[in-house]
Amino acid sequence: MSLTSASGHKRARGLGIPFPGTPGKNNSITDVPGVEVGYVTIDSPENVKTGVTAILPRGKDKIGIACAAGFYSLNGNGEMTGSIWIEETGAIAMPVMITNTHAVGTVHRGVIDWINQNKPRLAAQWLLPVVAETWDGYLNDINGPHVKTEHAITAINTAKSGLIDEGSVGGGTGMNCYEFKGGNGSSSRIVKYGKDEYVVAAFVQANFGSRHELAIAGVPMSDLDKPNPLSDTDWFLQDQINAKAPSGAGSVICIIATNAPLLPAQCKALAKRVPLGLARTGTTGSHFSGDIFLAFSTANEGALISGFPTSEVTDKDYDQMKSIQWGRMDAFYAATVQAVEEAVVNALVVNKDVTGRNGHTSYALPHDQVVEKLKKANRI
Repeated sequence: MSLTSASGHKRARGLGIPFPGTPGKNNSITDVPGVEVGYVTIDSPENVKTGVTAILPRGKDKIGIACAAGFYSLNGNGEMTGSIWIEETGAIAMPVMITNTHAVGTVHRGVIDWINQNKPRLAAQWLLPVVAETWDGYLNDINGPHVKTEHAITAINTAKSGLIDEGSVGGGTGMNCYEFKGGNGSSSRIVKYGKDEYVVAAFVQANFGSRHELAIAGVPMSDLDKPNPLSDTDWFLQDQINAKAPSGAGSVICIIATNAPLLPAQCKALAKRVPLGLARTGTTGSHFSGDIFLAFSTANEGALISGFPTSEVTDKDYDQMKSIQWGRMDAFYAATVQAVEEAVVNALVVNKDVTGRNGHTSYALPHDQVVEKLKKANRI
């Protein structure tokens, strides 16, 4: 189990923060065999703090091969393209991309370009890429055309397995969480099922929550001594909007991955448990937060095919899927909730103070104060 991110920064467990459950080798979504993650970070002094994240359920070589999948929205003030097709078929076969709110179309086009270049037979039919978003307009010039199609292509090309980076990278570069610096976080859990052993893992782009809500390992963190400029009115007035940005606005995208054999409805059931993990960190959900979740299973490769038929029907043309029994799903629900909670805290811990658009600053979670509070509460 890794206590540091790929860049060497301490993760939540590296500070001694306790979490339930048994994590995988990297404590990351890449503990699910075959899953790859790639980032492009766009970080310049000229008001640009944004990027693109690519999550490949079966890796680059198997883009186009379906996975069972389920989608759930706690609050629909956001976007995840391709979700209608997921609801219809219970499957995904595309990369899962995450970026900022106003770059969804560009990244969508970039995925199509990558597939057209690398898998032209797949592109010859139809493509419904999955692109999700959260809003990074506090730190980033979100209305500028800074994200390009080539950034989406590069994120896919550079995706890899193993230990990943977290915090202010990729699509999470300009995000805030509980009015601290937020971004990307991940975690995994091992679930034993008889003689078999499976992984359930979470990846979050965390850009949600009010400062007064935050709790870590069950301990309230509302009074941490750190500036909170996101709660000020004037930064939004600079954009000629005569309103205070509501506390807790922003959004969270969560991707759940597993190699356990699940039916599409069971994947949706995992996605529905994501809010329980988020709630462990304090949030109650905001009208101004798009909280959108996707779960997929990499088992049953070859099932759920939706492409054009290439031959006449034979007696072999049936899908067959192995699945966990519904009555034995509770351990997978628990693993989902545990992994989501830890992924959010990792997004907060693996971070630093960031100054972006118009001098706006987002302050990182103060590690020393968090540890002190946990010690006083006898949590570490």
